Amino acid sequence: MGLPILTVAQMRGWEEASWAAGITAAAVIDLAGLQVAAQARALTAPGAEVLVLAGRGNNGADARAAAAHLAGDRAVRVVVVADPAADLPAVQAALAARPALVVDGLFGIGLNRPLDAAWLTVVAAVNAARRPVLAVDVPSGLNADTGEPAGAAVQAAVTLTLGAPKAGMLRAAAAPYVNRLEVAADIGLIAPPAVGEMEWVMPADFTGFPPARPAGAHKGDCGRLTILAGSLGFHGAAVLAARAAQRAQPGLVSLFTQETVYFPVAAQLAAVMVAPWRPQTVLPATGGVLVGPGLADPNLPDEWKLATRNLWRTSPGAVVVDASALDWLAVGPVAKNLVRVITPHPGEAARLLRMSAQQVQANRPGALRELSRLFGNCWVVLKGQQTLIGRSTGKIFVNSSGNPHLAQGGSGDVLAGFLAGLLAQPPLLAEVEKTLAFGVWRHGAAADHLQARRPGWVVEELAAELCGEAKG
Repeated sequence: MGLPILTVAQMRGWEEASWAAGITAAAVIDLAGLQVAAQARALTAPGAEVLVLAGRGNNGADARAAAAHLAGDRAVRVVVVADPAADLPAVQAALAARPALVVDGLFGIGLNRPLDAAWLTVVAAVNAARRPVLAVDVPSGLNADTGEPAGAAVQAAVTLTLGAPKAGMLRAAAAPYVNRLEVAADIGLIAPPAVGEMEWVMPADFTGFPPARPAGAHKGDCGRLTILAGSLGFHGAAVLAARAAQRAQPGLVSLFTQETVYFPVAAQLAAVMVAPWRPQTVLPATGGVLVGPGLADPNLPDEWKLATRNLWRTSPGAVVVDASALDWLAVGPVAKNLVRVITPHPGEAARLLRMSAQQVQANRPGALRELSRLFGNCWVVLKGQQTLIGRSTGKIFVNSSGNPHLAQGGSGDVLAGFLAGLLAQPPLLAEVEKTLAFGVWRHGAAADHLQARRPGWVVEELAAELCGEAKG
């Protein structure tokens, strides 16, 4: 599942193996140009002006190939920048015409030195123009291994990296330059190397998934989900989580909520079985469990915390813990083969690890590994830009979908409910890794589809979109 996330050296090795197998650089450049042109079309309207800034190396060749493929339906202007001081006036004049898109093909992943003053001026001119930029392979000036700018780097709106993602592009320092990362996987190279601990999730990974249900299936076959969620002032989170769980289509969904919010929660849900939770409440003995959305009331009885710890230790089904309930878990092992999942955002992860959110963001894979280790080798969904999915050992999967408009209250409740609804189903519980990756990808893809179709969408629409027409 997924594409390997490579260092520059690994990418170079892949290219060399491809040349040794008889593939030509010219053929790869042409295919790369075709992919860049397709991305440029997706970002512009027919007839729009596209400015291509091409350097002297292979990155510039990719950009020039894209210009050739765009020439039929876009007004393409190519500026070759061989001497940054001499060519600066041409760059400035082309930017002053306010093109609809700038294709950045100045430097590729081979850059291994700081930019000199003349190049810094060119990069500054591109950034100052405030035009949307499509970076080819890597934003010019960004170190593809470290994610740090070499003095300065182009600030892209979209980065289309070629072949496979480069490790530095996923670092927090790279985010302002990379912004949305897309991958052009098919550029004619041989099969990618199986290296590294991290893989980039691709939409094609989920072709035919989830599998079709048998024609004679009934709700008893399709799993049961129990949700503990919702408290005074936070009852909407319980509703969002339950609606998202329904979109995953487990056979039955039961929601237990704080007695003070039972009526507003029950009034908004029809097929979900809603009941007030009391200390003497007997929860269903089988199926999946979700605990946490909307349980932020500081006056919540301690019995909720005790129930969460008990479910985490003993429930035979998958247990997903989110939001405030993360703080109630006890550090330590759980019984082998039990499926346990936590879904923290960086701030929650920092609290659990007793460090700052900045430290979590500086080493997201390391934070995920340590969280999993602390809580019994559980699965961790570390939310944020390019959400990570993994455990203390094994592969870490990097989600490729989603956009900044997920940064609104309730989107995490939707994700938790959807993941729990999927894992409550026996066939999907048998493929935990793929099911989690699918749920995270689908959540982000739904947000992408909403943003493309009608900016200004709200989280209530996200839950409804989870199984709509989302595309990666």
